[in-house]
Amino acid sequence: MEGLGSLLLFAAFFYFMMRFGCGAHMVHGHGRSHGARADVKHHDPVCGMEVDVDKGYGKMHEGTLYRFCSRSCLDKFEADPERYLKQLAKEAGGET
Repeated sequence: MEGLGSLLLFAAFFYFMMRFGCGAHMVHGHGRSHGARADVKHHDPVCGMEVDVDKGYGKMHEGTLYRFCSRSCLDKFEADPERYLKQLAKEAGGET
């Protein structure tokens, strides 16, 4: 019977920690937007469209994440990334 009491005590402790303590995702709205991240936009380096952080396609290239509006733009970038990176640098004022 002592084992059952310990199990119930542990279950109650676990429930309250998940509900109100460390894992209290229900209380603070975990999974919903926390503000700034929802406003982050990426610019497709191929066509220049704005792409939401959770939309489109992503590609890591030399340690930088680039986002693309479509698979077609991603394929064009993968075929010749330097072309589009030079174009981005010109638009950003990186080249004269």
